[in-house]
Amino acid sequence: MDIQAFGERVIGNLEIVIVGKHQALELIVVGLLCQGHVLIEDVPGVGKTMMARSLARSLDCTFNRLQFTPDMLPSDVTGVSIYNQQKGEFEFRPGPIIGQIILADEINRATPKTQAALLEAMEEHQVTVDGVTHTLPRPFMVLATQNPIEYEGTFPLPEAQLDRFLLRLRLGYPSVSDEIRVLDDQQLRHPIESLKSIVSTEEVLAAADAIKQVFVSPAVKLYIVELTSRTRQSGDVYLGASPRGSLALYRTAQARAALLGRDHVLPDDVKELAVSVLAHRIIVSPAARLRDLGSDRIVQEIVYNTPVPGGAFAPETDRKAGGKSK
Repeated sequence: MDIQAFGERVIGNLEIVIVGKHQALELIVVGLLCQGHVLIEDVPGVGKTMMARSLARSLDCTFNRLQFTPDMLPSDVTGVSIYNQQKGEFEFRPGPIIGQIILADEINRATPKTQAALLEAMEEHQVTVDGVTHTLPRPFMVLATQNPIEYEGTFPLPEAQLDRFLLRLRLGYPSVSDEIRVLDDQQLRHPIESLKSIVSTEEVLAAADAIKQVFVSPAVKLYIVELTSRTRQSGDVYLGASPRGSLALYRTAQARAALLGRDHVLPDDVKELAVSVLAHRIIVSPAARLRDLGSDRIVQEIVYNTPVPGGAFAPETDRKAGGKSK
């Protein structure tokens, strides 16, 4: 399967709605290929929710939206068993988490108890209600949004919840020319109204399986583990990234290489993804916080100070063929 063409189709469709954010859209597609979950963290009004809605429309998948509020209960997420008097038995009424593309809007407004209802679904792709386990459909992807500026009425995501997110990304404000284009595009109606589905469920699953075949050399694997290990050894970090972080960096690097038309991972793939994959998985030490040192900056410094491996990174068959691989 041509992953590069697949990615270009999806990103091109998303860019009809989301203007000037190619790198962020590339990360969204990386998350889709890895069957992982993405945390979109930014200020209000920059298109976080619209990005999630646009992805759902671009795929031939079911879409459910969870608008988190402090009074939500776990059963509002997972579903509930209701007694049917006619049948004389309990029936399961599925909650909005049982779908394929799930938008968890303002996830940090839910209480920790309700946030915990997402843990099993995000990690094991199943939910358990009243002792009965219900398997979630494939593909399954949670796109969560949160506002990092407003803290009143919010509950910070616990470390276990953050670790379930494959990637964290920020959109940022558009440039002047991009913002003018947004005004022009929405003069008569919103572009999302005309957005069509361009990728089938089968294609998404085939692409997700295909990226697992991308070759990762032993040197690159060692580089991935070295980066993750250094987050645990840094004096600015109270708690470093877990082995789940190494696996996330490994899988996302495979997806990025495939999107760029390669059958092997380069150290550059790992470097480009390190902040998005690792920064939200570490806890910054109190001393570093006093110096106004954030997790993104810490990971950037670790990447800068970690020696990049050299040598051949392509499969041996490609090297014998004269390096024809892209």
